[in-house]
Amino acid sequence: MPTKIEKDAVTGTMTTGHEWDGLKELNTPLPKWWLYLFYVTIAFAVVWMVLYPSLPIRGATGVTGWVAREAVGVEVAAANARMAPMMNRLREATPAEIAANPEMRAFAMAGGRIAFANNCASCHGAGGQGQAGGYPSLADDDWIWGGGFDAIHRTIANGIRAGESDEERISMMPRFGADGVLTTAQIADVTQFVLSLSGRSTDAAAADRGKPLYADNCAACHGDGGEGNRDVGALRLNDRVWLHANPSDAASVARYIANPRMGVMPAWGRRLDPATVNMLTVYVHALGGGEN
Repeated sequence: MPTKIEKDAVTGTMTTGHEWDGLKELNTPLPKWWLYLFYVTIAFAVVWMVLYPSLPIRGATGVTGWVAREAVGVEVAAANARMAPMMNRLREATPAEIAANPEMRAFAMAGGRIAFANNCASCHGAGGQGQAGGYPSLADDDWIWGGGFDAIHRTIANGIRAGESDEERISMMPRFGADGVLTTAQIADVTQFVLSLSGRSTDAAAADRGKPLYADNCAACHGDGGEGNRDVGALRLNDRVWLHANPSDAASVARYIANPRMGVMPAWGRRLDPATVNMLTVYVHALGGGEN
């Protein structure tokens, strides 16, 4: 509560007259230079609010009429005009032709890197390394649908199981457990045989029982030796690059056989300019696993 204003006996500073539980507040105002600077910033803010978009003046554009969005639009239009000749060349060329031309390739790599970061990295990783959950790596040489320019371009442009394009990639693996095609015991045996294809330590007896089951149910797509089939998007099983299951965990492999998860990729050809799709194709091809 307020008390009398007096000089503090310890510091020699006048008090404000306020006291709490025996503690008196000292009257120590801010330095004048700090106060003056604070007042200047207030004045500056008021002027800025009037000049630029803040208050509902002239349609909320401020007295200057300047709007950041419109300014950016002008800059983007100017940049597009500068790039138009090269973008036209990129639209008309194939990804292979772009990669073979040093000037076009340099432009495509720069543009593809930006387009990849904006549209693809959230699933495939900033460096195309992929991630758990069914997002394949684009930086190795293990391809589901093929790693050549034409194959990559088709995948990017038309998507995978997205229902957006007549040319989309489509492959569906049966739900061997969920639909009752195989019993739990049979799935366990097939799992052991599948693991043996990549040299994993397995139950030999179970793998022997699983071999004919694999031949009857899986080999038509994945190949007799687990080599996979890019024409139908059947994964390779005889290496140690796995998309969904963990090859060191037989249970996760069995779960995938019983009830597989089918990933979806958008048809970027419906969202991006053809030149951008071509740039993405060249960029993805160059990430480390591209094929001729």
